[in-house]
Amino acid sequence: MNNELVIVGAGIYPFGRSDLTAQQMAVVAIRQALSNAGTTWDKVDFAVGGSLDGGQADVLVKDLGTTGLPFVNVLNGCATGTSALITANSMMAAGEGKLGVVVGMDKHARGALTGNAAEWGVGPWYGESGLFMTPQFFALKLQRYMHDYGITEQTLAQVAEKAFHNGSVTAHAWRRKPLSVDDVLASPMLNDPIRQYMICNPSEGAVALVVARADEADQYTDTPIKLRAASFRSRLHGSFELFQTSLPSTQPMTPSELASAAAFQRAGLAPSDVDVWQVQDTEVGAEVMHMAEVGLCEHGEQPELVAAGATRFTGSKPVNTDGGVLANGEPVGASGLRMVYENVVQLRGDAGERQVQGQPQVGFSHVYGAPGISGCVILSR
Repeated sequence: MNNELVIVGAGIYPFGRSDLTAQQMAVVAIRQALSNAGTTWDKVDFAVGGSLDGGQADVLVKDLGTTGLPFVNVLNGCATGTSALITANSMMAAGEGKLGVVVGMDKHARGALTGNAAEWGVGPWYGESGLFMTPQFFALKLQRYMHDYGITEQTLAQVAEKAFHNGSVTAHAWRRKPLSVDDVLASPMLNDPIRQYMICNPSEGAVALVVARADEADQYTDTPIKLRAASFRSRLHGSFELFQTSLPSTQPMTPSELASAAAFQRAGLAPSDVDVWQVQDTEVGAEVMHMAEVGLCEHGEQPELVAAGATRFTGSKPVNTDGGVLANGEPVGASGLRMVYENVVQLRGDAGERQVQGQPQVGFSHVYGAPGISGCVILSR
């Protein structure tokens, strides 16, 4: 019996702002994914889903059908979607069923995400100092990285320009207007060196995947996408993370380095095997730093790659081909699955104007979030 998981259907509700609730958006995405797989909800054996602000995923059965299936709710910050996929993979391996649905959804209020510092394991001082507003932390971390590795504001602006160009040719993206490097550099400074067009916004949206056992895949699609690895890691002692801001004399491996190394080992692949990359780009510096942390390049090589166009979808190392978080915004529960969805359509050759050249065989996606967690997923044809 082959319990390996493959993705046989994918659906997405456009990111941005909607009159629908998060749960209504999720129902649309699930029905689209089921249609894409040529199946129906009554055939589904189990489901996993998550959301930060959009409500519990398991209540979706009232619209999809009360069939008695196990529906697991998952909440793990920015890694909610990735964690839902990991959970589905474990359920498949445990023999829970042959066909499953994975869904992520969210609908955030306008303005920056905030919260109760105590719930995140930090004292009141963290919020009182302004660090709970994540741009403050991201800016401080980026200043240090720019100093250590010679990253310039020009590189940051080029990353943003690429994101909005990619978003302009992505039907589900929120930010569809391309911006030039000069447009980005002329935007207001928020937290030095981060400008207005260098950071994402909380948004709304939903993504769903239909997953099946590998030996059942041909019932649903001619182009099943294999889950080669899915790994998740939290922070080490002394790691400089969002809610852990002490600076050690020596920096341990980051959650992103840990998760990506585990994923590549499990998949039996190396970064050089990857044809299309999706990495967390909450702000432009995150994309730059994560490129090195997940193995796409060495620290300090990013400016040359970005300037040469290597990270565009026409380049040799395409990154965030649908515009990433910068162009799509971040509905927390859906964001990680959006990255997986993008790699699915790229590996299938269905990405339209943003399709990576040639026929990509391996796709890598990465999420990073508070309080210092990371999840990585490797897919292949």
